[in-house]
Amino acid sequence: MTTVNVHEAKARLSELLNLLEQGETVVICRRNKPIAELRPYRDRGRSRPIGLCPEFPPLTEAFFEPLPDEWLEAFH
Repeated sequence: MTTVNVHEAKARLSELLNLLEQGETVVICRRNKPIAELRPYRDRGRSRPIGLCPEFPPLTEAFFEPLPDEWLEAFH
């Protein structure tokens, strides 16, 4: 993990980005107090599908149907 102050981070941005590409984490400090952490971006690919919990059955089309009017009125 690399630690830099704000001024140094501005001056060495390209170098810090290279470190991030290599998997390094960068902590940015203001007056030697950590205020931010930069981590490498990890593309997770596609978004997570709904309903992957093995304890529950898969979602059916009924899950996406609108709620009955009497249920909606109960929320108001």
